[in-house]
Amino acid sequence: MALRPPLMKLPIKTADSGFYRGFSIDVTITAKIIIGLLVIWAVAFPEQAGRILSEFNGFILTNFATWYVWVMALFVITCLVLAIWPAAGRLKMGLPDDKPEFSNFSWFSMMFGAGIGVGMLTWAVAEPIYHFGNNPDVIQGFAAGKGEDNILNAYKWSYLHWGFTAWASYAIAGLGLGYFAYRRGLPLTIRSSLTPLFGKSLSGPFGHLIDIVAVVATILGVAQTLGFGVNQFVDGMSRIGVGDWLTGDDGQPSSIGIIFSIIVIMGASTLSALSGVGKGIKWLSNINMALSIFLLAFLMIFGSTFFGLWTFFVGIWEYVIALPGMMFTVYGGENPVDMDLAGWQGSWTVFYWAWWVAFAPFVGLFLARISRGRTIREFVLGAVFVPALMCFVWFAWAGGTAIDLELTGQAGGKIFEATDGGKIFAMTDILLGNGTLGWLMAVVIVILLMTYLVTSADSAVLIVNTINAAGDEGPKARPHIIFWGVALGAVVAALLLIGGIGAIQTAMVIGALPFSLVMVLMAVSLIKAIFNDGKRAASGVTTYSEEVEATPAE
Repeated sequence: MALRPPLMKLPIKTADSGFYRGFSIDVTITAKIIIGLLVIWAVAFPEQAGRILSEFNGFILTNFATWYVWVMALFVITCLVLAIWPAAGRLKMGLPDDKPEFSNFSWFSMMFGAGIGVGMLTWAVAEPIYHFGNNPDVIQGFAAGKGEDNILNAYKWSYLHWGFTAWASYAIAGLGLGYFAYRRGLPLTIRSSLTPLFGKSLSGPFGHLIDIVAVVATILGVAQTLGFGVNQFVDGMSRIGVGDWLTGDDGQPSSIGIIFSIIVIMGASTLSALSGVGKGIKWLSNINMALSIFLLAFLMIFGSTFFGLWTFFVGIWEYVIALPGMMFTVYGGENPVDMDLAGWQGSWTVFYWAWWVAFAPFVGLFLARISRGRTIREFVLGAVFVPALMCFVWFAWAGGTAIDLELTGQAGGKIFEATDGGKIFAMTDILLGNGTLGWLMAVVIVILLMTYLVTSADSAVLIVNTINAAGDEGPKARPHIIFWGVALGAVVAALLLIGGIGAIQTAMVIGALPFSLVMVLMAVSLIKAIFNDGKRAASGVTTYSEEVEATPAE
């Protein structure tokens, strides 16, 4: 059979006039209804919503742990194959003469800031500290909790959750979107990445369903990040002396604190989203990268310098050696140890895998948007390995300093006792004291947190509108940007109010499950497309659309 050019047109019906002009009404209205019903349900029936969400969460963590573990392993293997495979690695996410739109510094800053930056301020300290006390090696008796023989185990498991696996899921989504949008001229939306498998049928209801699933997963995934951010924002405001009224007697954010934080964060995010990617998001990303470098430099120089160096290099070695086993192992069984292992994996690894999947449509589409003109190999190296190494640096010196302070007795248990979001403030207070220097560092951390939160939220709003507008990257009507900014804030506030961060985690795990299947199809579709394009190129058949506009040369 003669080879034919790939599908290069995927018409998606959008409104010609009215409030939804340029938007897919089927996708936009359905997604709004789903998110709206979730918020109304959580506010009107908080006890029922909390109970049912919890039951669903337990069912998913019990029955789909193996699915999540193997799916994420598939993404890592796929990225490695595409980077090593010569025919794939040299292909561009765009036309042969396309040049990258952003400098490497701005590109990496936007990737890291939107992808995972918020989590660093909470979990770079909190997670190594937690795993230092308990992890699968401790549960199985191979190491002692809070003992020196458990330090590298703490890093091995921390690096698993924030390393190559997390970024591989983002890369799969980004490659699938960028390859088909900028090479074949298809709409920059999730359904386009599945055209090698389902063809023109994606123009109809099936394609609408895929995009709706992506929008809902995006809102819930970003809500998870913002939920952690709200808690840490309140901790930070209390530390700098202007937020005592934001917390309750239990030290957790009060209802007023939650609402105030959401208004501040989402107000700033919506204003930034209105300015677009090339202005607000780009400049905020550069600012938070500069502040991140400052904070890291401080920890490297004034924190546990050599302890961090050791946990970085030796921790990475331990992680890489153990990665195949950690990546494929699914715990289960009836004896107490096996049950504890399964519970730990569900609460940590499976939860993280669901979080990254839920975050993938947002981060993937955003990565595609800022990566046009880069080769697949360059994209994989830039979007998987470089950000993962940056995460390892954060964990080594931020978390390493915290562990060292507790091991030597300088912390006196203060870091262990602090809330997850408050651990970084407790650590810097020990290093600098409670005086002016400690206060100034707390201010820097709060500003950095705000820039990360705003970057993540405004990027998510723009990405949701891009999917709703059938992949149109152009300017969106202000009311639609404002609506999704308000909707995202309402989801975070409603779920925090009915059940704290646990309610957001539950909703996110549920929302991520259907999109995990979409992502598996994206990986299969991408490999099929690249393989067939290689055969087309060898036969002289075109593999990219002549109607795609080239990016301007540098």
